[in-house]
Amino acid sequence: EALCQRDKRAKSVLGTQGDWTWWMVPWTAAGATVAVALGLLSCIYVATLHENDLWFSNIKEVEREISFRTECGLYYSYYKQMLRAPSIQEGLLQLIQDNVTESKRTINILQRMNIYQEVFLSILYRLLPVQEYLEPIYFYIYTVFALQAVYVIALYITSWLLSDSWLAGALAAVWYIINRVDTTRVEFTISLRENWSLPFFALQVASITYYLRPQLKPLPQKVALWLTFLSTLWFCLTWQFNQFILLIQALVVFALDCLDFIEPRKVTLLYLVQVCSLLLVWLLQFCNTMILGSLALSFIISVLFVKHFQTKLKTGGLMVRMGKLCVHVLLVLVMTFTINYLTKKVLQLSSDEHIYKFIKAKLGLGLTRDFDAKLYLCEEAFGLLPLDTFERLTTTLVLYPYLCALAILLVVLVAISLVHLSGAQSEGVEHRIHMRPDVAYNLLHTVLFGLLALSTMRMKYLWTGHMCMFAAYGVCGRELWGICLGALRCNTQTKVQIITCSGVTCVMIYPLCSEFWPKIKEEVSELREFYDPDTVELMTWISSKTPSTAVFAGSMQLLAGIKLCTGRALTNHPHYEDRALRERTQQVYQIYARRAPEDVHRALRAAGADYVILEDSICYERRHGRGCRLRDLLDVANGHIMDGPGENDPDLIPAPHPRFCTEIKMDNPAYSRLFTRVFRNKTFHVYKLKKGKKTGKKVNP
Repeated sequence: EALCQRDKRAKSVLGTQGDWTWWMVPWTAAGATVAVALGLLSCIYVATLHENDLWFSNIKEVEREISFRTECGLYYSYYKQMLRAPSIQEGLLQLIQDNVTESKRTINILQRMNIYQEVFLSILYRLLPVQEYLEPIYFYIYTVFALQAVYVIALYITSWLLSDSWLAGALAAVWYIINRVDTTRVEFTISLRENWSLPFFALQVASITYYLRPQLKPLPQKVALWLTFLSTLWFCLTWQFNQFILLIQALVVFALDCLDFIEPRKVTLLYLVQVCSLLLVWLLQFCNTMILGSLALSFIISVLFVKHFQTKLKTGGLMVRMGKLCVHVLLVLVMTFTINYLTKKVLQLSSDEHIYKFIKAKLGLGLTRDFDAKLYLCEEAFGLLPLDTFERLTTTLVLYPYLCALAILLVVLVAISLVHLSGAQSEGVEHRIHMRPDVAYNLLHTVLFGLLALSTMRMKYLWTGHMCMFAAYGVCGRELWGICLGALRCNTQTKVQIITCSGVTCVMIYPLCSEFWPKIKEEVSELREFYDPDTVELMTWISSKTPSTAVFAGSMQLLAGIKLCTGRALTNHPHYEDRALRERTQQVYQIYARRAPEDVHRALRAAGADYVILEDSICYERRHGRGCRLRDLLDVANGHIMDGPGENDPDLIPAPHPRFCTEIKMDNPAYSRLFTRVFRNKTFHVYKLKKGKKTGKKVNP
């Protein structure tokens, strides 16, 4: 009852929705038109940048495929494989029983990787009458670019819902577009899973925002809940990191439930939507045990269990309730980690242990020599968010209103939380300041995902889009201006409406468009061309000079391109979510370590390799500093002293052998009796392994 009364007050004080009048129909239609227009603008913008950067329409097919770098090429190869299959059924069977992605192993690609989007798109391309005038690769990239339009429209709708003005949505979309460098990287990483999943994630946030609006009638509630379920399902199905994102969302809902911002029934239904989505993805991915061992699932089960038995949690005074709340949180956390630990023990899960090793090392909880953890730590994408990000966000005027809105609403949230915990709302005491549950949800959402982005740069794309939306709400939201004008003793509905709907929004949008539109036009007018002759030469040689059954070993990034361009089998690849694959990758990478040629040959034959490719850019790497070069990571993992001047751990010893990748190029007889050079250009060296007894024995570094 207290929640219902507070929702009514929130509707009247903070989020006046009003009754529909005749002029609202054209006004809403205008808002919808602007949303679609801005969505299409963002789609055309990134598509033009992609075309102009590569001259994509004019380069050869092999060059187009090479432009799908690293894991992007691996994912796109399954789309190409499905289209080349004699039938849809045959294509699905090849994915379920794949023996090309990992040599000497048969794996289920649909279980291991999140590639249902490639499967769905390939089937759609077969069924639609578009083959005559649209090439498969264009059908693929245009679909990804179209999802960017969906992403922008979802942010537009969310800001509109929060502020009750589509001008806020327009401002959010404009900010998203002009901050493209920090809001998306789709134009050069088309196939990355995040480019498929984030549009559905934005739709899910918009659905939850609508679902949490005060005084929503039963039918719209059901529609919003179904939209939340469908968008959550597609989000989970298209990205392997879904469990960590859902865990953060579950923490937001948990906090708002503990602080009495959301009705208990809605909280339970949101939890059930997440659980059902994860379980359905588990089934679609052929019972992928990694999902059952996710912290998100363990946390939600623990919350529902503890909540069911701790019935008197929300009774008593402030100190009593805070004490109960602490016990409640402690019980949930203990039960979460217990369930997660037991689940992993029973199912013998180790697929995601590298992620927890990385998190442990990143938090500074002890030094590590673990190869996988240091491989992540040394990548810039997994480092802290660079400071120049904030400089760019300041230049586009998005950071200041965002921080102002964040600071004011956090103070309001804390004040209202204390009121709720004191039990004053149950006594019918009226308070001047309130906060709608949808606003509270988006507030905590942006805080937690902001912390995630600050800690890991790659995750900033989960935050910056929502930042644009939240900053636009801060500029156009009546709540904030009502609070500010109330503090000045001049708060009236007319003044708030004038400021939010005409003054501030137009003052913000006009200078943004006038200043950045010329820059956008200049950017899309710059013409470049794809140029990578060494890689093109390598792919052409492999396709024409090696057997179709040949198996290649090398770096993960290069091998993904080899599978896409040539269809040859691989020893390893960039999808790192499997323990056996990680161990094999470390063994293959001994080609860049100080190892005896016999040991390297034995490791490569154990992986089933016929050819090994050495890259000068890795062997003589300068991109990373000392300690983060791949050869340094291997030396430390093998217990050897690193190259170059600098400190080494005292227990490291000099390596008994020279570095393999440098010594093999000198035609040393000890190497030439095991390897034959068959191809060389300025970048790559390909060696064929001479016949020897294959063994499954692992090499002990």
